[in-house]
Amino acid sequence: MTSWFASDLHLDLATPDIAGRFLRFLAGPVRGARSLFLLGDLFEAWLGDDDPEPAHREVIAALAEVARDGTLVYVMHGNRDFLIGERFCAESGAILLDDPAIVSIQGEPVLLSHGDGLCVDDHSYQRLRALVRDDGLRSGFARLPLDARRRLATEARAGSREHLASAVEYITDVNQAAVETLLRESGVSLMIHGHTHRPAVHRFKSDGTSRTRIVLGAWHDDAMVLRWDSAGRNLMPCPC
Repeated sequence: MTSWFASDLHLDLATPDIAGRFLRFLAGPVRGARSLFLLGDLFEAWLGDDDPEPAHREVIAALAEVARDGTLVYVMHGNRDFLIGERFCAESGAILLDDPAIVSIQGEPVLLSHGDGLCVDDHSYQRLRALVRDDGLRSGFARLPLDARRRLATEARAGSREHLASAVEYITDVNQAAVETLLRESGVSLMIHGHTHRPAVHRFKSDGTSRTRIVLGAWHDDAMVLRWDSAGRNLMPCPC
């Protein structure tokens, strides 16, 4: 059976075309699939499971319908939606994965990650990543009024754009040594991740072992997703 992998949709009220494409993806190619893996940044900003935004609720309802039809739906935190929690999973029928996580696809072990934890050359980002993933900080943020959370998220996105505009390109990509270390410690030879918005299939050798790293694409670009079935793996533009 087919498994689909996608990341970095960055769903936002300012990009209804992307939301529409994702809903068509769920209603079409994903139907009847064994599994769907969403590897982070499904939303441009997820303010908390109590956010009543209708556009986001439409996405949750569509995911729930896919799950009710028997497709296993998995989500992973990204750097933009790290507040996805138990209520989101209960309402969408999704299963929250750790980052990283190892799963079996077509009998092959695969390491899944959002990918931002591998961008270790970006030291300022890694400090921020550790901060926002702190349980105490997340709990405190979730208790703020929704308007305050919205304002802070807007400020954070502006800061992120400023940082990316001034950063040297290599520091916003994964570090190859970090990739090889994680694969070695995990005991697997295949990794799938997103975050960098640089879709590609990288094949390399480390420790005398052939390894593969598949990078998914951002949906405001080519929306490159991965289809994996008995015929093999295919990194491709979203067929919808």
